[in-house]
Amino acid sequence: MTENITEPQTKPLALVTGASSGIGFELAKQFAEHGYDVVVNAEDAGIEKAAMLVRASGAHVVPVQADLRTEQGVAQLWEAVQALGRPLEAAALNAGVGQSGAFVDTDWAADLSIMQLNVVSTAALLKLALVEMTARNSGRILVTSSIASTMPGAYQPVYNASKSFVQSLTEAVQAELKDKDSAVTVTSLMPGPVDTDFFERAGLEDTAMGQGPKDGADAVAAQGFEALMAGERKVVAASLATKAQAATAGVLPDAVKAAVHKVMAKPQD
Repeated sequence: MTENITEPQTKPLALVTGASSGIGFELAKQFAEHGYDVVVNAEDAGIEKAAMLVRASGAHVVPVQADLRTEQGVAQLWEAVQALGRPLEAAALNAGVGQSGAFVDTDWAADLSIMQLNVVSTAALLKLALVEMTARNSGRILVTSSIASTMPGAYQPVYNASKSFVQSLTEAVQAELKDKDSAVTVTSLMPGPVDTDFFERAGLEDTAMGQGPKDGADAVAAQGFEALMAGERKVVAASLATKAQAATAGVLPDAVKAAVHKVMAKPQD
């Protein structure tokens, strides 16, 4: 059942994409537990159950099932937010997928689908939210990037490239907002491997990365939410091992990083 939150409310409103499970679901819980009403989005019907669970924190929650890989899905979600007639005070642009395999072997339609979701929908919603927020000079945006954005992704090339785009766009927008002396903040959340269904959906279960240690989605979301509220530029989440991996990626040559990623992401024979 969809909650009616169009009436005047004292709680701020937040939007979370990719919220039916994993990091997005945990981010929605973070917003609810910290006094926000929430619009949650995913392409699958599981968003209804996720919304019900988030409501347990006392928030009003509107689930919007829409496929952000399409222009129509992005428009449907944004229209649902605007229909509430309330300012959007926070947005967590988290929806994203990956795919295992060498670029020459993967299906182009699947590659394009990743780019439509990870790149196009993120950029579209970031622009829509920023236009609304900067007009009021109030708001916070969290963009889920990845430490994958810092390295060439052999055997996961389109995903890593999509996150490189997201990270570059986020950092450029941060510089522009600073130049305008805007009160609006944009924060990049950069997790490493996280214990979600991402690896199963991406076909990465038979890789060293898929079988290796992973951070909890709840811990990643908590650190992301804290960084968002503090207006930080970026946060590498969540474990010390992930932070060390990101630090190492910052000094290694790209060719070395690609070779390391190949070992981690290549399917086992």
